[in-house]
Amino acid sequence: MNKTRIVVLDGYTLNPGDLSWEGLIALGECTIYDRTPSDEIIPRGREAEVLLTNKTPLTRETIEALPCLRYIGVLATGNNIVDGNAARERGILVTNVPTYSTMSVAQIVFAHLFNLTHRIGHHTAAVRHGRWSASEDFSFQDSLLTEVDGLTMGIVGLGRIGRATASAALAFGMKVIACGNGQIRDLPEAIRNVSMDEVFAESDVVSLHCPLTIATKGLVNRERLALMKPTAYLINASRGPLVDDQALAEALNRGTLAGAGLDVLSIEPPPPDNPLLTAKNCFITPHIAWATTAARRRLMQEAVENVKAFRNGRPRNVVNGRQEEPSSPPPPATA
Repeated sequence: MNKTRIVVLDGYTLNPGDLSWEGLIALGECTIYDRTPSDEIIPRGREAEVLLTNKTPLTRETIEALPCLRYIGVLATGNNIVDGNAARERGILVTNVPTYSTMSVAQIVFAHLFNLTHRIGHHTAAVRHGRWSASEDFSFQDSLLTEVDGLTMGIVGLGRIGRATASAALAFGMKVIACGNGQIRDLPEAIRNVSMDEVFAESDVVSLHCPLTIATKGLVNRERLALMKPTAYLINASRGPLVDDQALAEALNRGTLAGAGLDVLSIEPPPPDNPLLTAKNCFITPHIAWATTAARRRLMQEAVENVKAFRNGRPRNVVNGRQEEPSSPPPPATA
């Protein structure tokens, strides 16, 4: 089989040096870039038959300017970074890696939840500043602590990650309600299927697990935040633009929402004036839910298997087999 020309546009976040590209290199003439600025996408990809991208956007204009391109592999689950319709029109397959980070993302949901309910970071900082040492009592706390047993977890989007999160919530004694896109199939008996507004109104914790599309952009807006209990928490480990940043910041600063745990923001990296960076009781991690070593290793393995399957004429994990609903425009590539 002829050597396939393979280009990785932004490999650093997947492999900052602790994994191996050997599996991919074995499949062709492979060029790997840590990052690709927007003005370098076309020059770097011009001769590529296989193009792999994590967050570097491949727009219609870009795809139409790459004459050799036959395959785009997204090094992630979310594929809104690629214009799948433009690729389909040219007979270019687009694949993703759908299952590599399921447990890692569910894990960070509870990392944020337990930080919100036990104020882990806050109390750790207090100890470092000597406040426990100066305490008259053996136990020191300066904020209310919340037990999750018996609370209601509301899940928006009941795919693999949503279901893993639901299972963990049930294991901690939480009640689980959920809503999804249309009828949710094979719903476990312990989970109650309700409307979107009911999820926001009834839940003590709302966790987002849905894809970013035109329909879901800004899903968490002022109206839905107004439905939430003032004691409730919002957790987003899905896609940043699902949330109206300004509306959430206002709710947190007014105290009409108890707190938020976010692993994603609407623009990444965030500009310094993003209101959530300074909002009260808002705890932000820098898009790391997916990035455990185990998850990145699975991602690498599955990305290689996707390319192998394409070369063997048996493609897998294809995401542009039919006309797609347009998603929100991809963010600009970063250098």
